[in-house]
Amino acid sequence: MRRLDNRVAWVTGGGRGIGRAIALAFAAEGAGVAVSARSGPELDAVAEEIRAAGGQGLAVVADAMSLDDTSSAVAAIVTGLGAVDILVNNAGGGTRLVDPDHMTPAQRDAALFAANVDLNLFSAYRASRAVLDGMVERGYGRIINIGSGYAKRSGGGAAYTAAKHGLIGLTRAMAAEVATRGVTINCLCPGWTNTRLVDLDAMAQARSTDVASVRATIEADNLQRRILEPEELAPMATLLAAPESAGITGQVISVDGGYKV
Repeated sequence: MRRLDNRVAWVTGGGRGIGRAIALAFAAEGAGVAVSARSGPELDAVAEEIRAAGGQGLAVVADAMSLDDTSSAVAAIVTGLGAVDILVNNAGGGTRLVDPDHMTPAQRDAALFAANVDLNLFSAYRASRAVLDGMVERGYGRIINIGSGYAKRSGGGAAYTAAKHGLIGLTRAMAAEVATRGVTINCLCPGWTNTRLVDLDAMAQARSTDVASVRATIEADNLQRRILEPEELAPMATLLAAPESAGITGQVISVDGGYKV
C-alpha cells in the first residue's frame, strides 16, 4: 500500500514549478490529485501526466485571489475526486494591478501591496478555511503552506516578505486550533529554486550585470552553493502529507540547501 492511497490532495498553483513537482509526487504515492491555478493549459498537462501514469488527476481553473473561485474549486474537487484530505497552499509569487492608471502613486503603492499580500497570504487562508471543517469532521487532514526563504528574514519585496512572514503566523495559529483533531498544518520553505520566479535574465537586467554574476551571487546564499530543483521539495511535502507525520504540526521546515544559515 502506498503512503497516500485513498487520499485526495489539492495543490494550488499546481501547473508548474514546485506545485507541479508536489502534485506528481503525491500521485505517485497513490493520492487523487487536483491542481488549480489560472493557467488552464498548464494544469491540463499536469493532470494528464498524472493520468498517463495510472493516477487520478483533475485540473481546476481557479483564481486563488477569488473567494468565489476558491469555493467553486472545492466543489469541483469533491465532485471529481472526493473530499480534500491534503491541501498544499502553493499559489503565490507576484501580481500586478489590473487598472492602475486612474490611481495616484500612493494609491497604486497601497493597492499593489494589498494585492500581493492577498496572493501570498490571504489565498492560503481562504483555501484552508474552505476545507478545514471537513478535515476536522473526518478526523484527518494535512495542510502544507509553501513559504519562502524570506518567510524568516528580510531580503524580498516588502509585500512578499510581510506576507510570507504572516504565513508562518497563520500556520502556527491554525495548527493550534486543530491540534487535537487529527489535522496537522505546517509551513515548508524553499530557498532559491529553479522556477519561473527565479528569472535570472530579469534579475541581471535589474542589477545591471550579467546572468553568470547573478547566478553566482544567489548560489552563494546557501551552504550547498546551488539552485535547487522543484522536485527536491516533494519528498518533504509527501512526508508532511502522510499518516506517519501525525506528530509534526505548527512547524516551519526548510528545504533550501542551507539558505543563509
